[in-house]
Amino acid sequence: MPRALLSVSDKTGLSGFARGLQRLGYELYATGSTLKAIVDAAVDAHPVTDLTGFPELMDGRIKTLHPGVHAGLLARRDKPEHMEALRRHDLKEIDLVCCNLYPFVETVTQPGVTFEEAVEQIDIGGPAMIRSAAKNSESVVVVVKPERYTEILSSLHAGGPDREMRRRLAAEAYAHTAAYDSWIAAYMRGSEESGFPPELTFTGRLAQSLKYGENEHQRAAFYRYGPDPGGLGGARQLQGKELGFNNIQDAAAAFQLVSDFDRPAAAIVKHMNPCGLAIVDELARAYMGAYECDPTSAFGGIVAVNRPLDRPTAEQIVQIVTHVVIAPEILEESIEVLARRKGMIVLAAQPPRPGLFDYDVRSVPGGFLIQEWDRTGFDRAATVVATRRDPTETEWEQLRLAWIAVKHVKSNAIVLFKDSAAVGIGAGQMSRVEAVQIAVRRAGERAKGAVMASDAFFPFTDGLEEGIRAGVTAVIQPGGSMKDGEVVAAADAAGIAMVMTGQRHFKH
Repeated sequence: MPRALLSVSDKTGLSGFARGLQRLGYELYATGSTLKAIVDAAVDAHPVTDLTGFPELMDGRIKTLHPGVHAGLLARRDKPEHMEALRRHDLKEIDLVCCNLYPFVETVTQPGVTFEEAVEQIDIGGPAMIRSAAKNSESVVVVVKPERYTEILSSLHAGGPDREMRRRLAAEAYAHTAAYDSWIAAYMRGSEESGFPPELTFTGRLAQSLKYGENEHQRAAFYRYGPDPGGLGGARQLQGKELGFNNIQDAAAAFQLVSDFDRPAAAIVKHMNPCGLAIVDELARAYMGAYECDPTSAFGGIVAVNRPLDRPTAEQIVQIVTHVVIAPEILEESIEVLARRKGMIVLAAQPPRPGLFDYDVRSVPGGFLIQEWDRTGFDRAATVVATRRDPTETEWEQLRLAWIAVKHVKSNAIVLFKDSAAVGIGAGQMSRVEAVQIAVRRAGERAKGAVMASDAFFPFTDGLEEGIRAGVTAVIQPGGSMKDGEVVAAADAAGIAMVMTGQRHFKH
């Protein structure tokens, strides 16, 4: 008679799975609350102590760490000496393990959890059983996910699983324990101020498979951190076609941009670069301000707002083709308006929750880079006015907004701001002067009286002079160029104000 050992934290589908195993002739063994759930469902099962001959100890901390369990899992059926060892010590073979782990992630992502409470959710016996079963997958079926129950029962009924399926289940089992340990390590590490650890792992849960990646010939999937991470990982799709790889990246860029502003803000993003941004107390006006920055590029763009999406704003958005709309909430009054564009993806996303994997991660061939997110805002007290003329209070406010905006634009980056809206954006250019030229060309007459933000210093006066000719009245930039003196002199000669932050905002 085959034997199965069940020990699960997530009891979804457990009674049906146990009943299915019993019908297939399995003798069932289970631990603690799993045993109770099975027996309460009128399924016969034995306590794990019948395998170990030893009682559970220390509030259940010790129950499966015993040869009565692990010998039965690890014994190779093709090795006579292994089978003889089982018989000699009166131990039983175990042919199937169904195990998922204590809810560590779900616990530590809740507010107010103490260290002691977190530690009690570190499973020891579960990962050990899973790893033992997976190591001997030729003989032992290992199941860690309730969504596999139906597939497993069907396979067992047909005389399987075959070798390929057993190895797939083993791989899933090791991924499960590896992810679990990654969360524990991240929690124990905390906000390590001494630097980055010598070994670092990231773990994600599959949110959805994607139709393709950046291009149709590339396979892709979207993973999220933990059960409810907020941000794009926790976004709810209310309508529209299937989310794509590029949609998610663009939506993330737009979401991060508007999230940096306290006042109502609307942004339009194309290819991960803003083509419009406005910060206005009335959301519909903010959207129109963003649209007017570059109406041509807004076609087919991604729209993000940092307030619940109301009907007047929705009415504006549906006037042109828009691929994605993302907001913290989609008001009921807006849903029927947005439905006019059935293919448009509509997402509701809350701010990301502070997490244990709170890094900006970039992959490179053979490795990956991590860094802190650029969350630096604008600190007027930390800036230096480099020119003879100070900015006016109106200019200071526009410089503040422009400086926050420019960090979201690919380098080399230039943003012209006026009346709390971007009027010209130059992004991703190899030379700074070309970035200025693009920004002022898009701004046209609106450049007159605007302020200009540059994500890094002006290496020469040419970029500044392009802005001056267009009518810029104040500039914000990091400073630090060998030509700073000449750049400041050019600003003074034109009678404009220049503020230096001492901090750049590269975005590659």
